[in-house]
Amino acid sequence: MTWTLRRATADDVDAIMAIEIATFPDDAWSRATMHAEVANRHGHYVVALAADGGVDGYAGLLAPEGGEQADIQTLAVVERARRRGLGRSLLEELLAEARRRGASEVFLEVRADNPGASALYEAHGFERIAVRPHYYQPAGVDAHIMRLELARSRA
Repeated sequence: MTWTLRRATADDVDAIMAIEIATFPDDAWSRATMHAEVANRHGHYVVALAADGGVDGYAGLLAPEGGEQADIQTLAVVERARRRGLGRSLLEELLAEARRRGASEVFLEVRADNPGASALYEAHGFERIAVRPHYYQPAGVDAHIMRLELARSRA
């Protein structure tokens, strides 16, 4: 499968929310929050379009222009497109944008019970630096805080 990545717009929020709710049923963001994130001038949200034009994934970065730090806010891929390189492509797009905006390091939180996502981030050079106990609610799952120094990254 191949996908086309493009900047997300307000018109994509319905498709993004369908993936958000399916992927994160216990702690999905609200539609209002997602809409605000996509519209944030300091953000960079992208969608992955399948050949049929449907949205198979999305990812978001918060990185003020010229700031030293960036945060990966979210990344999700529909079930049928997982394990095919789409998550990697979305992550690499966010890292490229962080570099374009002048960030020297990127942070993220990942659920402690999501080894697939952790492996993706570790493969790109992210290191676990701390734990936020019971961060993901209502399940009370810990978050691993990870950091990537862009000057030392492999991407």
